[in-house]
Amino acid sequence: MSVPRSICLLRLSAIGDTCNATAVVQSIRTHYPKAKITWVIGKAEAALMDGMAGVNLVVFDKKQGFAGYRNLRRQLKGERFDVLMVMQVALRANLASLCISAKRRIGYDKAKSKELHSLFINERIKPTDKPHVLDNFRQFQQALGIPLDPPVWCIPTNAESKAWAHAQIKGSSNKRLIITPAASDPERNWLPERYAAVADHAASQGFSVYLCGGPGEHEQALAASIQAHSKHPLYNLVGQSSLKQLFALISEASVVLAPDSGPAHMAVAAGIPVIGLYAHSNPKRTGPYLWQNYVVDAYTPALKQLRGESPEQSRWGQRLKGKELMQNITTEQVINMFDRCAQERNL
Repeated sequence: MSVPRSICLLRLSAIGDTCNATAVVQSIRTHYPKAKITWVIGKAEAALMDGMAGVNLVVFDKKQGFAGYRNLRRQLKGERFDVLMVMQVALRANLASLCISAKRRIGYDKAKSKELHSLFINERIKPTDKPHVLDNFRQFQQALGIPLDPPVWCIPTNAESKAWAHAQIKGSSNKRLIITPAASDPERNWLPERYAAVADHAASQGFSVYLCGGPGEHEQALAASIQAHSKHPLYNLVGQSSLKQLFALISEASVVLAPDSGPAHMAVAAGIPVIGLYAHSNPKRTGPYLWQNYVVDAYTPALKQLRGESPEQSRWGQRLKGKELMQNITTEQVINMFDRCAQERNL
């Protein structure tokens, strides 16, 4: 296999998936240090990955509509890559791949291809029996002849973001629980009174508790409701941080509590233990990669009840619908998992 001189990754979204993709980027940089690496990425995701050493980020802004494709083509005019890795099967990403010229166009195996993905590639990764998104991403690096060594993440921080994070934790306990309570789909959010009960339990154990998240109305409302139900004071920073600042703050946490959302994977990249709350998607596929032992899994029993299947029997990526599913995760389960994590991590 010839050594590639130029490699382009196409993974536009979402925050959690791009966090996972950074492990592949790091493996490529380590194995092929002389290769020119370009990453076509979404606008919000690029803000988090900005400053990544040895990687040229090319932003695709989906909000621009067809103009976004024209801009992408213009940014890559004259470029022809040795390899394009189409690491997303959504039609938007498939169409974006048409703006990228490459000799090898590597995509997913047949079982995971959808939305006409097969029409946009000329080579496939080998299928894997491991369900996690990251393990499937890592098949792309294997297609480049890169061994599957333990993953290493490489999300960059900067002095400004670190200074902001240090300002927030100044004077707080050395034991810090960060709760990022909101997922992009409110259906995947846990109940505010239950978050509050866990926060109170952590506070009683000497933890400073922070609420973090984006500026969306539903995130702000959820945080306010958690505060209203809490008996102990909380630091509510929801809507007050950029993604880089949030990553810097998560890096200072002792443990993170999150539903199926980007911050759970940001914590993995920062090496921080995550208690993941999952009811709508398989945590073995989308859960925190290094911290599967701390997942509270309501998905597996719900899948059995609703579809009569185990995760192994279900199709890859099978999601469940239902606003009531997160209610199946009890306060006691999460507190017990918190205590287990604190004990095992000597917190």
